[in-house]
Amino acid sequence: MRSEMSVRREDSVQLTINREYHGGGTLPDRTLSSIDLFRGRREIAIEHAGSLYRLKITRQGKLILNK
Repeated sequence: MRSEMSVRREDSVQLTINREYHGGGTLPDRTLSSIDLFRGRREIAIEHAGSLYRLKITRQGKLILNK
């Protein structure tokens, strides 16, 4: 199943999140809003397993994860 959600932020950035759920359409245990994660910024850092990743919002409103 594929769902699409658009969120209008205060700074007029349009974020579109496309999700594909496999295995009977079950949702993840926890869902976080990108608005809550970014809090008005365009880039955040995520530490995972000793590595630092950068999650960015592009000009087109898509999310890019870089190591």
